[in-house]
Amino acid sequence: MTGDETRTTASAAARTPAASAPREHSGASSRAWRKRLLVVGIVLAALNLRPAITSFGALLEEVRDGLGMSGSVAGLLTSLPALCFAVFGVTAPRLARRFGPGAVVCAGMAAIATGLLVRPFVGTTAAFLLTSGLALAGIAVSNVLMPVIVKRWFPDRVGSMTGLYSMALALGTASAAAITVPVTDALGGDWQAGLAVWAALAAAAILPWLPFVRERGAPSRDGGPESPPRDGQGQGEPAGQTPVLRITRSPTAWALAVFFGLQATAAYITMGWMAQIFRDAGVPAGRAGLLLAVTMVMGVPLAFVIPRLAARLPRQGPIVLALGVSGLIGYAGLYFAPAAGAWAWAVLLGVANCAFPLALTMVGMRARTGGGVAQLSAFAQSTGYLISIPGPLLVGVLYQHSGGWGLPIALMAGLMVPQMIVGVVAGRDRTVEDEAAG
Repeated sequence: MTGDETRTTASAAARTPAASAPREHSGASSRAWRKRLLVVGIVLAALNLRPAITSFGALLEEVRDGLGMSGSVAGLLTSLPALCFAVFGVTAPRLARRFGPGAVVCAGMAAIATGLLVRPFVGTTAAFLLTSGLALAGIAVSNVLMPVIVKRWFPDRVGSMTGLYSMALALGTASAAAITVPVTDALGGDWQAGLAVWAALAAAAILPWLPFVRERGAPSRDGGPESPPRDGQGQGEPAGQTPVLRITRSPTAWALAVFFGLQATAAYITMGWMAQIFRDAGVPAGRAGLLLAVTMVMGVPLAFVIPRLAARLPRQGPIVLALGVSGLIGYAGLYFAPAAGAWAWAVLLGVANCAFPLALTMVGMRARTGGGVAQLSAFAQSTGYLISIPGPLLVGVLYQHSGGWGLPIALMAGLMVPQMIVGVVAGRDRTVEDEAAG
């Protein structure tokens, strides 16, 4: 090789990294921007996963009067979220495989916005149920896919991202409980307008998901869609190689499903009925809504702390027991002195309701792969919400026929005991892949 050829080759080799550097920098910037946008989308989506329920709970008496509902029908309405989550949640993994999780969540936000905007003005109980169902269907698929999205896009930050998502969910829940009554009063006491305003928040949540509508998997190196890569921890799997799990063979999956169902029962009874319990005890409507908001807002800091703590522990049983004891004390307070110790009971029940972010964290920890998390999330949430359907309805029936809150509160406290037992089982250091491989 001549000296000129050598110099030419060396010069070309020296220029190649320099030429590729702008492309690498552009790709890194694109990936960073898309990840930040995805975090915004997750937070906005989470903010919209409960206002459809707690805004209704804050105005339950006004909606009942406006539509002529009985206590049993109102109990059916408070059971509707669990029914919709069970029915529609199980379809989420299939929809995500076909259209991509981003597209499904985006469509879910659109369904929430439409249902919340339309339902207050339909005029009949049946139509109110149907339009509520539309919003709840959007919530259901988003509920199931959030742990999947976190596992795929943030496999090394499952605890912190689940905490952020859970914190935003709790904030949305508390905000709807706290300000729905004051907003309704500011709008002239029109409960229909007070419910409809929450559609605006859901509409805003559609926007950050639009760039992810066509993506089918986790982000690739250049920021485009790609199936999540496999690593030493089993955080992902190549496309078409999702492990086939016989999920019903897994004792851990069943324990997690029952735990999810019992905590959901407590949560939806609380969201649907707690404000009414305080109102019947002589607490003014505005303060009752604020007490419900206190219960919900407890999840804001704790939903960030608990998943991070749970992710560092091999077993989550001690957290399960601590939350359960808090719930038992809160229910005892509601039974013996609902008005006198209202603020304390609201705080304690808020702590107990943090079983939800704990359950989500355990979904991410009890499976090694993204496909395993998707299957476990769908099974645990759909089965769990199916289990939770009778609870709020039974509370409404007991309340109407007993004329008081003694029996319903006893039921709530009684369900806390099996919740603690199955939670300890679900919190063992095991994975569904080991128990349910096909």
